Amino acid sequence: MIYPVVVYGHPVLRKVADEIKQDYENLNEIIANMWETMYHSDGIGLAAPQIGKSIRLFVIDADPLKDEFPELEGMKKVFINAQIELLESKEVTESEGCLSLPTIREEVKRPSKIRIKYVDENFELKDEVYEGFAARVIQHEYDHIEGTLFVDYLNPLKKRLLKGKLTKISKGDVKVSYRIKTAK
Repeated sequence: MIYPVVVYGHPVLRKVADEIKQDYENLNEIIANMWETMYHSDGIGLAAPQIGKSIRLFVIDADPLKDEFPELEGMKKVFINAQIELLESKEVTESEGCLSLPTIREEVKRPSKIRIKYVDENFELKDEVYEGFAARVIQHEYDHIEGTLFVDYLNPLKKRLLKGKLTKISKGDVKVSYRIKTAK
C-alpha cells in the first residue's frame, strides 16, 4: 500500500516520535508499505512521521546515489528506535531535499561523521559509524523522528525567502508525482 506523504505544516512532523516495541501492531506491514511509498515517491529515505505515524522508524535505500557517493553502495536499511550517539565536529554543506517539502532544495550544514545505535527490522541491536553523504542521509531521516525539518537549519533570511513556498506546500498547492497529506 502506498501511503500519502505528510507535508510541511502537519503537526506530526513537529513531534518527537515514540519508541516502539517488537510487538508493535503490523510493524512488518508498515515497513513494507514505507518501502513501497518511498520508491513510488522517488525518495531515498522515509520516516514514519512522513506517513502520519509518530514512531521512531525510518527506512533508507541510498544505493541509487552510489555513483556520486560510493559510500552509499548497498545502503538499504531499516532503523528502529535510533539514537545518534556521536557527532563529528567537522561540518560539511550539501544540498538537501525532502518528500515532505516538495520543490524545495537548500544547502544544509551537517556533521560529516556520526555514530548511531538502533535496532533493525529483526530487533537486532546495531551500533554503527557513518561518514560522508551516508551520515547526511541518516541525519536527515533521524531529524524527522526528532520533529525537525531541514529548513530549521537555514538562516532567518533564507527562511523568510521560503515562507511563500512553505505556505503553499502546507495548503497542498504543489505539484508532485505522489499523493500528499496536509494538516487539513
